[in-house]
Amino acid sequence: MIKIIDYKAGNAQSVLHAITHLGYKADFARSPHDLKGASHIILPGVGSAKATMESLREMDLVKALEKAVMRDKAQFLGICVGMQILFEHSEEEDAECLGWLKGRVVRFNSEKIRVPQMGWNNVCFIKKAACDAQDDFFYFVNSYYARPVNESELWGMAEYDGLFAAAVCSKNIYGTQFHVEKSGEAGLELLKAFLELKGEC
Repeated sequence: MIKIIDYKAGNAQSVLHAITHLGYKADFARSPHDLKGASHIILPGVGSAKATMESLREMDLVKALEKAVMRDKAQFLGICVGMQILFEHSEEEDAECLGWLKGRVVRFNSEKIRVPQMGWNNVCFIKKAACDAQDDFFYFVNSYYARPVNESELWGMAEYDGLFAAAVCSKNIYGTQFHVEKSGEAGLELLKAFLELKGEC
């Protein structure tokens, strides 16, 4: 059972379209009850970390997500801001996040490069994961990026004023800073690999 978290700052409809295009069926999750029995959970991200966390709290989804992912081991994919809130804290509006992964989210240096980063960037996947992914170009729209404490959780790297975490993976938890649903064939291939996962990473 594939569930897409549908909150007011998200991009759920685009993700649903991509999943449907791949031949899978998915439903939106808007309440804790909707997450019961989920095998795969996707949290799309558009907007800020603070607004996303506020939406999840208003929908009473924080504890339900923690139960589904951390205890029941549903496969989880956070996209863009959905990846950033996996960490403990974001500089964006000084937001406290889920804290499932240790680390912080920081802003690109706008004095040196254009912020936000918008467009295609090459991602190099630096570790093997159950969710098979190939080096390719993916689509980014981000002003902030994650700095994981544990290097073992780095899954993919890209370069924008230096190397940064483009994707992370820890057990059954995956995150992509890029938008898989907007990344053409490469994004669809990664999404398909995620949907085919069974068990932990």
